Amino acid sequence: MTDGPGLLLLLAVLGLMLSPAAELMIARTLPRLGSLPARKVRITTAMVTALLFGLLAWRFGFSPELPAFLFLALLGVQLSRIDFTLHLLPNPLVVTLLGGGFLLLLISSALTPGWVDLLRALAGGAILFAGYLILGLISPGSLGMGDVKLAAPLGLYLGYLGWGQVLLGGLLGFVVGGVLTVLMLRLRRADTPAETAHGPAMVAAALGVAFFMN
Repeated sequence: MTDGPGLLLLLAVLGLMLSPAAELMIARTLPRLGSLPARKVRITTAMVTALLFGLLAWRFGFSPELPAFLFLALLGVQLSRIDFTLHLLPNPLVVTLLGGGFLLLLISSALTPGWVDLLRALAGGAILFAGYLILGLISPGSLGMGDVKLAAPLGLYLGYLGWGQVLLGGLLGFVVGGVLTVLMLRLRRADTPAETAHGPAMVAAALGVAFFMN
């Protein structure tokens, strides 16, 4: 298989297929989250996942690190959906993203080889986690422990790409979070809470840096 429009289309279709499969697995393994989301939500998450898969194919091509970032997109969309609706980042999904991401990046490093990148990824995960933990302890009202835990796998991916990506991804998460908060405050009804989930902003920032920062 060669890089090109065919790969983008193939992975976009794969994203459409994997998104509902992931939602079904989440509903079965984490029943406390409730049943499957509404049809409109499932369609939206499938479309977003397909778009992200296509963009990642454009960004990385048919390369060893592509599966790892597809995994990030797949679980990142699901975590964002759950956090947006329930204000919750389930530990099993965060741990799965961390462990699965590390395993896939390990395989990528072995094939490249890129052991320096893997070590930087581990350091990036630890640094971003520590930074979020400090902020969470200083200002517990602005960051939840779920956000702190999510920082570890996102830092792992950003660290694999570079130190600049770790810094920009961490800072950009707060910028995107601020923009989303303003939008939600303008659009929300009087009977809805003003609290805005920070997880989707973190995932969006990490994927945005992965797409556009080499």
